[in-house]
Amino acid sequence: MNENIAGLREFNLTDLVSIRDLTKEQILFVLKKASEIEAMPKEDKKSLLEGKTIASLFFEPSTRTRLSFETAIQNLGGKVIGFAEAGASSAKKGESLSDSIKTISNYSDLIILRHYLEGAARRAAEVSTKPVINAGDGSNQHPTQTLLDLYTIQKQFKKLNNLRIGFIGDLKYGRTVHSLVQALSFFNPELCFVSPDILRIPEYIKEELTEKHINFIETNQLTDYLPELDLLYVTRIQRERFPEPLDYERVKNAFILGRELLDKASPALKIMHPLPRVNEIKPELDSFPGSIYFEQAANGIPVREALLALLINAKKVNE
Repeated sequence: MNENIAGLREFNLTDLVSIRDLTKEQILFVLKKASEIEAMPKEDKKSLLEGKTIASLFFEPSTRTRLSFETAIQNLGGKVIGFAEAGASSAKKGESLSDSIKTISNYSDLIILRHYLEGAARRAAEVSTKPVINAGDGSNQHPTQTLLDLYTIQKQFKKLNNLRIGFIGDLKYGRTVHSLVQALSFFNPELCFVSPDILRIPEYIKEELTEKHINFIETNQLTDYLPELDLLYVTRIQRERFPEPLDYERVKNAFILGRELLDKASPALKIMHPLPRVNEIKPELDSFPGSIYFEQAANGIPVREALLALLINAKKVNE
């Protein structure tokens, strides 16, 4: 193991299914390791997954998550097997997820799973003999996105504590929002949730925030609170999550942000988005120095490199 990332053994998780699997200390540990790995020469990284095979199982479409994981694997000297859509797997023949995972555990040293069903990653971790990383399960959790979001915030603000953060868009089905809000609760934020009424943040998340004495407000009007925000996290209204198409049509253009946004915001405002975007952020905002969503996407590589290096040698009790 490379001396530049000494201490990886301190990270004692065997799977990453939910951001709730991580303590505050472990979150900070991952971010520290991501920074260290990002600073490593390319050749030094090659030994971290040398001789390892990673299964990349994407039952749901993905661009950034899948490609950044595959880039991270190759950067660390590993090999990738897998598929990019459910139709390319035996799921099309009716094979259960559990059987697929049990089989693929025999072919790989670690499994990355994206699935359209909530709880799929937890089930995979229960039956797999190899570590499992959740790359998104339905509208539930997306922990690696959360960690790269935190890494981006930390790089921008040089801290995670005491920030004023607004979330706007699909807060009901947005798994990136659910995971990030839960992680931020470790760092005493002030939160503003902006959404149409039918896309409000779930009650269980608000209850958790209340229990932790985290201040938050809910509104469908961004402009009243925009001047106070350090960061605005924008999300897409997700057509694929809506049970009724008419509901999507009613809210799909609820928020479209352009240059007029900047007239009311702090000059230091940062704007993030997990991508892909549709029309919620106009391209004219891309040139605004505070628009950091493409940098945010790039940060997925060092964070996922760190997670792969941390979990590759984890020993599971069911192995």
